[in-house]
Amino acid sequence: MSVTKRKPVTPGEMLTEEFLMPLGLTQGQLAEAMGVPRKHVNEICNGRRSVTVATALLLAKAFGTSADFWLNCQRRTDLWVALHSRDVQSKLDKVKPLNEAA
Repeated sequence: MSVTKRKPVTPGEMLTEEFLMPLGLTQGQLAEAMGVPRKHVNEICNGRRSVTVATALLLAKAFGTSADFWLNCQRRTDLWVALHSRDVQSKLDKVKPLNEAA
């Protein structure tokens, strides 16, 4: 399993840098358009909340993107974090592949 050194763009960074800033939108305006509390959007933007399936659907509708776009961004971030976790790495080191001869 290859591990990339460079951390992927988080959903919050993507949301802030590629959507909110260029469109001149505030977190509050986005929250209102999505029908969620401003805190919800703020936590995503600041990396304290993950993008769930429900949130991905809301973001997709608000920006005319796909839910897959947002979920893939979250998945890449989650995978990178897990692969760079010492706890996960130590567990991976102990796994015995089932496709190898015994």
